[in-house]
Amino acid sequence: MGIIGWIILGLLAGLIAKAIMPGDDPGGAIVTIIIGIVGAIIGGFLAGALLGRDVNEEFFDLATWVSAIIGSLILLAIYRAVAGGRAIRR
Repeated sequence: MGIIGWIILGLLAGLIAKAIMPGDDPGGAIVTIIIGIVGAIIGGFLAGALLGRDVNEEFFDLATWVSAIIGSLILLAIYRAVAGGRAIRR
C-alpha cells in the first residue's frame, strides 16, 4: 500500500479516533484529519517495528486498520495533552 492509501486510511482512522475520543480539540477538524493521517503512518511503522507485522500490504487488512486507529488515538491524546492547555476555555 502506497502513501495515497495511508492518507485515505489516515482520514478514516482520524474520524474513528475522534468518534472514540469525542471532545473539543484545539485546532478543529483540519487538525484532527492531519492527526489521523500522521497517526496512521506512525501506527503502521510501530506495528512493523514492535510486532514484526507487515501492515503495508493490504488496505482491508484488520491489522492495518487497528494499527492506524491506535496510532491516531495515541497522537490525538498527546496533542490534546500538549495543546489543550493553550486553548482558551469559555
